[in-house]
Amino acid sequence: MTPSLDFYFLSDGGQTSDVVAQRIASFLDGATTTLDVAIYDLRLQTSPGAAVLAAFQAAVKRGVHVRLMFNQDHPGGIADSVPPEIDWAFVDQLKSFGVDTKPIPGVPDLMHHKYVVRDAGTPPAGVLTGSTNWTNDSWNREENVIFTIASPDVAAIYKQNFEELWQNPVVALSGRISTPWLALADSTRVRPYFCPGRGLKLVHAMARSIASAQRRIRICSPVLTSGPVLGTLAEVVEHGRVDVSGVYDATQMDQVNRQWSAQPSTAWKIAAFHSIIAGAQFGSKRSTPYAIGSVHDFMHAKILVADDYVYCGSFNLSHSGEQNAENVVQIESHVVAEICAAYIDRVAARYGRH
Repeated sequence: MTPSLDFYFLSDGGQTSDVVAQRIASFLDGATTTLDVAIYDLRLQTSPGAAVLAAFQAAVKRGVHVRLMFNQDHPGGIADSVPPEIDWAFVDQLKSFGVDTKPIPGVPDLMHHKYVVRDAGTPPAGVLTGSTNWTNDSWNREENVIFTIASPDVAAIYKQNFEELWQNPVVALSGRISTPWLALADSTRVRPYFCPGRGLKLVHAMARSIASAQRRIRICSPVLTSGPVLGTLAEVVEHGRVDVSGVYDATQMDQVNRQWSAQPSTAWKIAAFHSIIAGAQFGSKRSTPYAIGSVHDFMHAKILVADDYVYCGSFNLSHSGEQNAENVVQIESHVVAEICAAYIDRVAARYGRH
């Protein structure tokens, strides 16, 4: 890992929700002025919930201005994002501490972010983000990734995205932030992307990285439905010149294939997906189908590695994700790429490469 980036992989060594809660609480404990939290699903019970609540309460007591926004409602029938189940009692407790809260309507597009901005603009400013929702199942049973970026510049950009939605809670109008490459204190280069405003820019950047890869491509995503990514990946696999492998959620992709089968215009996506898994080594997790009250044990991590570029955040490699409120960080780092690729290989091996 680099001094400015710290990755933590869930379901990769027997972590518990208590351990994850303590890592998040530790990040919250570092705030001196502000904490801005955007989270899709917030449903923490028992000791993990108590640890996070205590960290928020302590922050307010020391004068930190804390704001929380979360997704409210859900457009039915989206295969790659299960409905959030907000714990309103938890939210009410936060409000009683003095936390400002705001539900963001999730219809027709989801507020699918998972990030915390700490002290934007001044040290110890930073961002905590990744793929994980704040639920016990996410922290106990799902493959997920959390990472932190120590950077006032990155925090300021995330703060801008947060303010967009806080001031005007319409997902479709958010994410219109064009960001340059930013150098962290250790010279690692990063570039944040936000959807939906830069959704097409993001997926085409991903497709270019896949097309230009010379050594290896690793993909970890619940689903693969983004047209530019799917088409480019199928072409690369067909040419067979680059080492390609990864892992996806088989239950969710089965649902996607059923939806595609009912739409003649997406027949090419079915063919592309099947050519990818036939020509490359992909693992597939057979997760528990979603139902109200069921266990959530999805393969939920979202990482793309192409040579020494890494894309990681809340964004499934999906068409619907282009319209949701999402955040992704592109990272240029051999060290981070090696660590992320190794994680993807471990998860793929766990669920059996085809």
